[in-house]
Amino acid sequence: MSQVFQFEQDFADSLRCVPMRVRYNLDTCGIKLKLTHWHALPWGDRQLLLDLPCQSEADIAAYRQRVYDLVAAQGGDRPADLPLDPQPAWLNAHQIPDSVQQQGQRVGVCLTTEQWSRLDPLQRFALIKLSQSSHEHQNFLPALREFGVLQSAGSEA
Repeated sequence: MSQVFQFEQDFADSLRCVPMRVRYNLDTCGIKLKLTHWHALPWGDRQLLLDLPCQSEADIAAYRQRVYDLVAAQGGDRPADLPLDPQPAWLNAHQIPDSVQQQGQRVGVCLTTEQWSRLDPLQRFALIKLSQSSHEHQNFLPALREFGVLQSAGSEA
């Protein structure tokens, strides 16, 4: 089940950037994949990482091993391990992370808990990533629109 969000469409065909779904999977299985690793992978391997399931314990273990194998096949160093959060914020439909609320305020949006709870975990993950201080924020507002939180610029759903 490959999913690339509309706000990612400018690089979807080439997969030059790591799509949110892959980033979600990498965080789920505890891997820090560098952009240099990603760029070293052939397009088909990037697409494979977009398509592979990463939900059950078996999926997660298989995904993790596949990433290691694909990077090794390109001569890359082993990606670093990330600590696994047993309760990541994107799985909590009842509490909006501060970073998301703060970024919402910066763009004039007050996201409600009801709106947050209607988002699926991947959408919540994307908003969390797009709201982090280390990330460029230009896709935060387009993501809110795409996810149905906003109907149009500046108007809340």
